[in-house]
Amino acid sequence: MKVIAVNKKALFDYEIQEIIEAGIVLCGDEVKSIRQGKVSLIGAFATIHAGELFLINCNITVYSHAYTKSEELARQRRKLLLHKKQLMRLIGDMSRKGVVLVPLKLYFTEKNKVKVQIGLGKHKKMSEKKEILKERDIKRETLRSLKGF
Repeated sequence: MKVIAVNKKALFDYEIQEIIEAGIVLCGDEVKSIRQGKVSLIGAFATIHAGELFLINCNITVYSHAYTKSEELARQRRKLLLHKKQLMRLIGDMSRKGVVLVPLKLYFTEKNKVKVQIGLGKHKKMSEKKEILKERDIKRETLRSLKGF
């Protein structure tokens, strides 16, 4: 598995309850752009529309040697592929208040298929984020003090 893009901000902003792997529908030149690493998951999210799952705000830069070079294609919504049972379960989970679908990783499998790792999560409160930062600082200070001995 070759990881292409990671959404670190999503792990900080959301408390991830479940992780799901989904396929993504792409054009040929989008795959070439992804191979070059020109993709960003920052600010992206997934939503269900008309019984299908879509990835919104995922920025895949237009391939430099592509025939059509429209910049609006970089942020178009892309369909995600799931089994029907998984999709129905996600619809039920998203009906709860405050639950969102956030893309965590974009990667190639061993068979060179592009997959998206989606997290089902709740938004963290500001106090929870501050506690995490305090714990990191305490851990960092203890490692520094132990390193001196």
